Amino acid sequence: MEAFHHAPISFHFPYSFPIPTPTTNFLGTTTTPNSSSINGINTWMDSRIWSRLPHRLIDRIIAFLPPPAFFRARAVCKRFYGLLYSSHFLELYLQVSPQRHWFIFFKQRLPRNNIYKNNSTTVGSSVEGYMFDPDNLSWYRLSFALIPQGFSPVSSSVGLICFVSDESGSKNILLCNPLVGSIIPLPPTLRPRLFPSIGLTITNSSIDLAVAGDDLISPYAVKNLTTESFHIDGNGFYSIWGTTSTLPRLCSFESGKMVHVQGRFYCMNFSPFSVLSYDIGTNNWCKIQAPMRRFLRSPSLVEGNGKLVLVAAVEKSKLNVPRSLRLWALQDCGTMWVEIERMPQQLYLQFAELENGQGFNCVGHGEYVVIMIKNNSDKALLFDFCKKRWLWIPPCPFVGNSNNNNNIDYGGSSNNCCGEFGGGELHGFGYDPRLAAPIGALLDQLTLPFQSFN
Repeated sequence: MEAFHHAPISFHFPYSFPIPTPTTNFLGTTTTPNSSSINGINTWMDSRIWSRLPHRLIDRIIAFLPPPAFFRARAVCKRFYGLLYSSHFLELYLQVSPQRHWFIFFKQRLPRNNIYKNNSTTVGSSVEGYMFDPDNLSWYRLSFALIPQGFSPVSSSVGLICFVSDESGSKNILLCNPLVGSIIPLPPTLRPRLFPSIGLTITNSSIDLAVAGDDLISPYAVKNLTTESFHIDGNGFYSIWGTTSTLPRLCSFESGKMVHVQGRFYCMNFSPFSVLSYDIGTNNWCKIQAPMRRFLRSPSLVEGNGKLVLVAAVEKSKLNVPRSLRLWALQDCGTMWVEIERMPQQLYLQFAELENGQGFNCVGHGEYVVIMIKNNSDKALLFDFCKKRWLWIPPCPFVGNSNNNNNIDYGGSSNNCCGEFGGGELHGFGYDPRLAAPIGALLDQLTLPFQSFN
C-alpha cells in the first residue's frame, strides 16, 4: 500500500439515513425502532451487544460496503476513519471486496473521434468524473484534483483510471485512484504518437498496457503502423515499452477505444467495418469480420459477462427487414458472431426518434451495457444481460452545474434530473470503484526513474 500518496480530501454526504424496519436480531427477537429491551434500550442498537463484536468481523463487514457507504461509515468514529490507511484492512479488502460493475463518465469535447480530451481548460480547474451505479440508478461525482493539465482519461481497470498526455510525441501515462487520491506515473512511451488507442488491464499479479496507432512519421503526418506494450508481473518480469508489433494493413482506429476480454484487446476498425484483435501473450494482431458489416451504423465493442459484444444499429433499407439495434457476442472460436439480443421494436422507434441519425456511444461492464445518444447525453438506455431488461436511466445531475471544486461528492441521484448538459458529451468506460489496487508493490520493482509531474 506504499504506492498510495494521500491528499487531504473533504467529503459531502447529502444522504439521509434509511429508516430501520422491523427485523430479527441475533438474539432471536423481532424488534422495531420503538421496541425496547427491559432496561429501555433499543435492542437492535444495544451498545453492549455491538461493542463485543470482534474488530476483525466488523472490518470484514465494512470491506463489503460499496464506496459511498464506506466513506459515510468513516464519519462514525476515529477507528473507522483510519481504516483507509490501515495496511491490514486494505489487504482484507483486496481479498473479500466484491467486484462492482459500475461506470465512470467524463464530459469532454473531442478533437478527433479517437481520444477523450478534457473539456476544462481553465488554469487551476480540475477534472471531474461522474460515477454511475447501474444497480441503484445513482450518480456520484468524483474529483481528480491531482491530475495535471494536459491529460485525458482513456481507460480503466481494477479501480485505476488511466490518463494520457494530450501533446503529440512520447506519451506520458498516469494511473489514478480517485477514491484515495493516489497517482502512479508510468515511464513514457518510446515512439512519438498523436492520439493513439490505449488498452489497460490489471490483475492481482500483472499490469498490461497497449498503445497502438497514430505513429508520427513527420511533424505533420500520422499513420497507423505499430503497437507498444508495457508489462509487469509478480514473477519479476517486466517489459517497459520494449515489445512492439506491426499493425494490420489499412487499419483505422477511429473509435480509439480498446476493450479487454480474456487476454486480448479488441477495437473497431472502420472503412470497412471489422474488428481488430491483439493477443497480449503472443504480441500479434488479427482481423475479425464483423457481422452484417455492410448494414451497420454506429458500431461499438463492449465487454459483457466476460465476452466481447458488438452493439450496432442495423439498417437494411433494400430488404424487408425492420431497422433495429442488435447485440452480437463473439464465440470462443474467435471468428463467429451470434446475435444475443435485439432492442424491442417499439423501444427502438422511440430511441431512433431521439437519436435522429446522430449516432450513439456504448460502454459495457459485466452484465450491463449503457447506450448514450451523441449530442444528447442526458438520453441513455441501460440493458441488463441477466434480467433481459431495457430501461431509460436518469441523466447525470452534476453535469449542468459543475463547479470544479476539489471535493469528492457522493451525492445520490435524484430522479428528477433534467435538462440538457449544456454542450459536450459524456464518454466513459466500465469502472470498478476500489479503495486499493494490488499493483503498488509491482511498480516498486522497477528501477527506472519515473518522470515527475509536479
